[in-house]
Amino acid sequence: MAGTLGIFGICLLCAGVHMTSGMTVNIPDKVYKIGRGDNVVIPCTFTPSTSLSSISWTADPDIKDDPEINVVGYFTIGSKTKVYNKYKGRANMEVDLLKGTANLQLQSVTSADTRDYECKVQDPDDEEGRLSDKASLVVLVAPSQPICNVVGKAEYFQNIELTCRSEEGTPTPTYKWQSYNVNNVPRPLPLKASEQNGALSLVNISMDTSGYYICTSTNEIRSAKCNVTLRVDPPSLNMASTAGIIGGVVGVAVFVGIIICCCCYCRRRREKAEEYAMGTPEGGEFTDKDPEEREDDRDEHVNYEEERRVKSADRLDPPDDRSERSYDRRSDYDDRRDHYTDRRDDRSDRRERYDRDDRRDDGRERYDDRRDRYDDRRDHYDDRRDRHDDRRDRYDSDRYDSRDRPPSVPPNKPKEPRN
Repeated sequence: MAGTLGIFGICLLCAGVHMTSGMTVNIPDKVYKIGRGDNVVIPCTFTPSTSLSSISWTADPDIKDDPEINVVGYFTIGSKTKVYNKYKGRANMEVDLLKGTANLQLQSVTSADTRDYECKVQDPDDEEGRLSDKASLVVLVAPSQPICNVVGKAEYFQNIELTCRSEEGTPTPTYKWQSYNVNNVPRPLPLKASEQNGALSLVNISMDTSGYYICTSTNEIRSAKCNVTLRVDPPSLNMASTAGIIGGVVGVAVFVGIIICCCCYCRRRREKAEEYAMGTPEGGEFTDKDPEEREDDRDEHVNYEEERRVKSADRLDPPDDRSERSYDRRSDYDDRRDHYTDRRDDRSDRRERYDRDDRRDDGRERYDDRRDRYDDRRDHYDDRRDRHDDRRDRYDSDRYDSRDRPPSVPPNKPKEPRN
């Protein structure tokens, strides 16, 4: 029994030695994230071995079925490192065979460097170990300045959409909208508003929807914003409606103008007829009475003759016929009297217009008189100034002439003695 256990232990020990003798390649993390333009180091560790022939880093191709892309390789013979053309000047490998490290260094990474990278160790004597390991490199790109737009007509009762989109951003940015009123005070989004992939849908907008809307584009690195000012206006009229309204206004204006012209024409004809009717008929009688008094006398005479004819006719006709004729004649009489009253009012109006014209003429004459008096005063002032200038000229002339004459001898000056 003891011999059996000893043999079994020896077998297990041999198996453990065999298992630990295999190569192990390991990359600590499966995903490495770095900002665009930065430098990155992807570590790779392996079990030290004296039988290593080479260490290499490769990258997955852009197309799945294409061959993998060689990045950098290290060869133990001669301790040479080779950087392949696509990564020349940007890649390097830091190798330490004793410590078992082969770290990949990439400089100024771009979005195109986002892919899987594999660390491989070539050991001809190792057939059972794990000779490679993979890790993903994600190059993060900050969101670019988003572009905000308004899709649709910003008019009452319309449905519109506010769009927000960044052209760049890795990972893909997320978008969030905020709303502010016209006084720049934050407020919640409208109840029926909905957000999806950076698009904010606004339904049945009104004046209360007006304000400022800010969109924030965010990913793991940073965020960027854009804003849009929304002004909701009343519904605009289309060209057909505008043309119809303009045509209607022009038509109404033309119609009103025609009516005014007709009224003016009729009024002028009526005034001419009244002026002709007011004139003195040929062979008429001229008296010292006013026109109104003569008109009253004529109307009284006509009324007297009319009443006399009515009375004589009433005596001959039956009572009913006489009453009807009397009513008709009374109506005619009232009409003529109203017409006479209108004519008298027209004469009064014309007389008032004449009085206004006379007052205007009087005012003009007074203005002319004041202007004449002003001109007279100005002429008088000019005459006085001319006389003053004449006196001054004579004074100057006398003064300068006296300088040319010999000085006068005072009467009390003593005479010079004679020799």
